[in-house]
Amino acid sequence: MKPTTQHVFKHHLYEYKKGVRHLFMMTVSAAEAAAMAQHLASASIDHYLQELSPQKANLFFGRAAVVAATRRVVTKPLNLLSPEEDFILGSLLGYDKEQQCLRYLAKKGPVVRQ
Repeated sequence: MKPTTQHVFKHHLYEYKKGVRHLFMMTVSAAEAAAMAQHLASASIDHYLQELSPQKANLFFGRAAVVAATRRVVTKPLNLLSPEEDFILGSLLGYDKEQQCLRYLAKKGPVVRQ
């Protein structure tokens, strides 16, 4: 694992253990994702590995219920998520709620008033 990837992963694990956030996502090489998933499994931390290509993957990990919800929402590449799915994922990841609302509204387009 690259040193920077390992550092970020360890920091995410620290935040997870302290209860700072409930879900984390990392986009990494397939080899790094496999190593991280093995570590998470040995630590009994729920995770979901989304293969993007033979070389890359998204690794989601955190609290069991949040990871389970993520599995239901993230069923395709992130750039193909609907505005609603994107909003849910951003909320699960703990992103700023107002910014998530603004992002959702921008994706949905202008409101047509009658």
